Amino acid sequence: MSIRQFRPKRNARLGISTGKKLILNFFFASLICIEIAYPLVQGEVLRWVTISTVLVGAIFVFIDAITNFGSRFAYLLLFITLILSFGVEALGQATTWPFGEYSYSQTLGPQLLKVPLIVPFAWLMMSYPVLLVARKTLHNWVFIYGGFGLMAWDLFLDPQMVKADRWTWKFSGASVPFESNIPLSNAVGWLFSGMLLMAILNKALPKERRKKADRTKHVDLFLIWTLMSGVIGNLFFFDQPKVALIGGIAFGIFLTPFIYKTLLGLPDRKSTRLNSSHIPLSRMPSSA
Repeated sequence: MSIRQFRPKRNARLGISTGKKLILNFFFASLICIEIAYPLVQGEVLRWVTISTVLVGAIFVFIDAITNFGSRFAYLLLFITLILSFGVEALGQATTWPFGEYSYSQTLGPQLLKVPLIVPFAWLMMSYPVLLVARKTLHNWVFIYGGFGLMAWDLFLDPQMVKADRWTWKFSGASVPFESNIPLSNAVGWLFSGMLLMAILNKALPKERRKKADRTKHVDLFLIWTLMSGVIGNLFFFDQPKVALIGGIAFGIFLTPFIYKTLLGLPDRKSTRLNSSHIPLSRMPSSA
């Protein structure tokens, strides 16, 4: 009879490997660097920077999802977001609903049903961070909060892409405040399609983190960066101070409850109640 040395397997839930951290850091840093380069280039280089931003951003959030929540979560996120966003965009091209009448240029690459194949990956790039923030901030009404977050992000995105001729609008009605080239129907469409996507993702995706020792700090920083770069870029590089104002206000409203509750340490009343209800009997004060 042989005696084998038993070595308990390390608990994989305690954290992520150094290699995965390096990969995640690489794509996060690459995304920020590409976005910094955006206002500094033009022409064909700008077109490729635009496409690269979306692709690198989508890879970044997918890796973050796998790292923190596991493969099932990440692939469900990928499948649901790409299918639903493409469906909404294709519906918009065919019927002008829910966003209004718009058309994409050929500069965004190959298209299917008049929708550039790169576009659903832009939805993925923002849907995952917005969903996590909504879940961290609220226990209920995640879909409303998340839908508002996607709409607020688009207040930065649409004017920038219209100015670069990535897509064009045709409308004669009300426009987004301070954004005369963008119809109000686009903001409404983003709100309701965003709410639909957030509702489905929140229902379908597990809520617990697989890696307990890790945090989604990259996603938090990315959203704060999105606010800062949106305001600074429109003020100093894109000559669109009104976009900086309306986008900054809307995205700031979205992030403020999250920053106040999560980053500044506002106590979670639900967690407080749970903790207080499980006080060991030996620690309870004696009635005597």
